[in-house]
Amino acid sequence: MQPTVQRATRAAGALAAALLGAAALCPASAHAAVPADNGAKVIAEQKVRDRVWDLTISSPSLTFTKPKARVFTPAGYSKRSKKRWPVLYVYGGGTGGDYRGWDAMTDIKDYAARYDALVVLPEGGVGGGFTNWYNGGAGGGPNWETFLVGEVPQLLERNYRASASRAVMGISSGGQGAITFAGRHPGFFRYAASFSGILHLTQPGISTVLTFTDLANGVPGGVEKKWGDPVADRTNWMWHDPYVLAQNLRGTGLYVSAGTTGRPGPLDAKWEELLEEQGGLGEALEWRIVGGYSEAVVGSTVRSMVRRLDALGIPVTAHVYGDGLHNWAYWNREFHLAWPLIMKAIGAKRY
Repeated sequence: MQPTVQRATRAAGALAAALLGAAALCPASAHAAVPADNGAKVIAEQKVRDRVWDLTISSPSLTFTKPKARVFTPAGYSKRSKKRWPVLYVYGGGTGGDYRGWDAMTDIKDYAARYDALVVLPEGGVGGGFTNWYNGGAGGGPNWETFLVGEVPQLLERNYRASASRAVMGISSGGQGAITFAGRHPGFFRYAASFSGILHLTQPGISTVLTFTDLANGVPGGVEKKWGDPVADRTNWMWHDPYVLAQNLRGTGLYVSAGTTGRPGPLDAKWEELLEEQGGLGEALEWRIVGGYSEAVVGSTVRSMVRRLDALGIPVTAHVYGDGLHNWAYWNREFHLAWPLIMKAIGAKRY
C-alpha cells in the first residue's frame, strides 16, 4: 500500500516540482500551521499525486507515533481561498490496514474527484478500537477518539479550509467508530455510515469475540485496556456502545450494512480462485472461516441496532444483505451506495 514515487531525472526539476506542489496546498510551512486546542499540529506535508496529500501530525494523544492522514482535495481547491469545503472523514479497519487502505483497496479516489468536498483518510491504529483507552480507569492513552474527533477536524478546519459540514464512514472497527463517535458527539457529523462494523458492543458474546480477535492479532492488553472489564466496567462499555447511544443519533443521517449468514456471497472468490490467491488449503480455509464468522457476528449486531433505531423512530438506510464475507469487495460496493447520500447530507456538489 506504499504510494508510488516517481524519481525526477534532475535535482533542480525535482526541487521545483516540490516547491510548486507545496504552494498548491499551503502557502506557508507546515511547521507554521495553526495547532489544535491540545497542541496537536501538522509537522509535514507530502504530495502523493495530483490533488492528494499526506499530512504527518504530532499528537499528544498518540505519543508513540506520528500519525498521518491522506487528504483528497477537490478541483479548484486552494488554502488561500475564502471558501470552505464540506468534508468526509473515512476510517479504515482495526487489523492489517492503515490510513492508505481505502486508497489502495477501493476506487474512492474516483468518487472523491467528482465532488466539491475534502475527503480525509486519517490513521486509525491497528487494534486501537477507535476509542480513548480506559487502562483500568487511569486513562493515559492512546487516545484515538481525541485524535480523530478533536485534533484532526480542528487541524483541517484551521489550516485546510474544511467546514463544519462533516460526515464520517468506516469499515469494520472503523465503521463501529464512525457510529460510536456520532452517538458520543451528537450533531458533530451530519451523516455517519458503517460497513460491517459492530454496532451493539454490549450484546452478549461480543466482548469474548473481541478478546480473541485481539489475542490473535497481538494487540497488547486487548479489550480490557481499551474499554475495561466487560462486567466490572460495564458502564464504560455502555458509554461506547452505538446501541446504547442510539437516541443521540436522531437528526444524523445513517447508513449501516453487513452480511449475516457467514456464507460466501456473490462478490467472494470461488474456491479454486481462493486456493490460488491464498497460496494453499490452510490459508484458504482460514480466510473463509474467519471472514464468514466475523461477518456473521457483525451482522447480528447490525440487525440489533436497526431494530433499536426502528423502535426509536430514527431513520436509517440499512442494507443487511445475508451472504458475504468480511472483506473489501462488499465494502467497496456499500460505500458506492452510501456515497450520494453522504454528499447530499454535507452539501457537496457534483461536478
